[in-house]
Amino acid sequence: MTAATMEELRKKYEVVIGLEVHAQLKTKSKIFACDSTEFGNEQNTQVSPITLGMPGVLPVLNKEVVNMGILTGLALNCTIPEHCKFDRKQYFYPDLPKGYQISQYDQPICINGYLNIEGKRIGITRAHLEEDAGKLVHMGSSGIAGSSYSLVDLNRAGTPLLEIVSEPDMRSSDEARAYMEELRTTLRYIGVCDGNLEEGSMRCDANISVRPVGQKEFGTRAEIKNVNSFRALQRAIEYEIDRQIDIVESGEEVVQETRLWDDNQGVTKSMRGKEDAHDYRYFPEPDLMPLEISREWVNEIAAKMPELPQQRRERYISYGLTSYDANVLVEQQDIAYFFDKVIDLKADPKAANNFLMKEIAAYLKEEKVTIEQTKLTPESFVELINLVTTGAISNNIGKQIVVTLLKEGGSAKSIVEKQGLSVISDENALKEIVQKVIQANPSQVQLYRGGKDKLFGFFVGQVMKETQGRANPQMLNKLLKSELDG
Repeated sequence: MTAATMEELRKKYEVVIGLEVHAQLKTKSKIFACDSTEFGNEQNTQVSPITLGMPGVLPVLNKEVVNMGILTGLALNCTIPEHCKFDRKQYFYPDLPKGYQISQYDQPICINGYLNIEGKRIGITRAHLEEDAGKLVHMGSSGIAGSSYSLVDLNRAGTPLLEIVSEPDMRSSDEARAYMEELRTTLRYIGVCDGNLEEGSMRCDANISVRPVGQKEFGTRAEIKNVNSFRALQRAIEYEIDRQIDIVESGEEVVQETRLWDDNQGVTKSMRGKEDAHDYRYFPEPDLMPLEISREWVNEIAAKMPELPQQRRERYISYGLTSYDANVLVEQQDIAYFFDKVIDLKADPKAANNFLMKEIAAYLKEEKVTIEQTKLTPESFVELINLVTTGAISNNIGKQIVVTLLKEGGSAKSIVEKQGLSVISDENALKEIVQKVIQANPSQVQLYRGGKDKLFGFFVGQVMKETQGRANPQMLNKLLKSELDG
């Protein structure tokens, strides 16, 4: 089927998307054991009898996990029930030593929330606490079939997870990506998850179905497991939409199943038939008491709620930043925190943002460092901004100095004084340079006076070159105009 044909067919169908996002909580120890949750250590060094599922061991609930669950629920506009409990979810994988997962089924810690995404409300059905499984490391090679054996690393087993389940409210891959990006930003700002998709600390399962436009009933959904990048999420959804439309158009039925995304081939592949709740044989976890969450407990956590991304965007817009700039700034958490420190020191918000989004962002990208890893301090940055906004140095000189401050630190004023970079505002001195440039370019002067007004920029450039960018722009324009038109 050609791309043009598929584009036409897509107009006949509506896509329905719901996301299940698994976020690893940033506790130092696991949800039911004292093992470390640190990432990247040697395999199977962060395990204990509880993690290994030894007979007779008892789980002990980590209170900080509950605190983070409540905080997340409040940030996502959820209701925090007074009662919740843990359940056993039965399934058998090599990286799940007990043969079951401790999760939450019918009484989760968070219910009925939402996120506003670009003016649209995306419902959140629930968010529940559970333990993560371990990890299979595929080894060896068996030709086309792939690896020949797998090893089990249980360092991740027992790491606390919060699974956040959306309503099927998204209607495009763009909406799904925007929802996941906003969710990640929110979790990072409240400090419960680092959102590192590459390390697997945030993973997404996408439930996708299609239905004819106007039909109320949902189509049969397929679940795509463990998508770990925003780009992969969009690509997987786009592929799955086309796959399901093709099946329906061929007169066949979409099968309810779990599929995997192959990022190299750009396709989803069948993994297994999709389980329903009864397949997991849930029952209340007998080794953990039901959890009572008092309103005092919830209020105590609510009082510690940091500024959320949308509130921060609105604050930045109130400073005069555009909606786009505010959004870009908020997405870069370390830059946003640096920006706030600069604003507290009374710097001009627009000037600060311009440097952060252009010269500073380019430097950080090129050097592959964070702003904390540079030698730029809020104080030296504010000093530089003030030199530019007061006209003591030109904006171009400011761009050069900020790179020096990033690399070497120091004082912007000292750099200006040592290198003689202050703006030339002496009218007589600048007039001399203007006259010299005009005398050196008689043919351009003749063309300009003959009506080619655009050559004015040429003369500005020549004077700036002579002054190494230090000419006072307003005074320069005035003097040039006088000399050329006189």
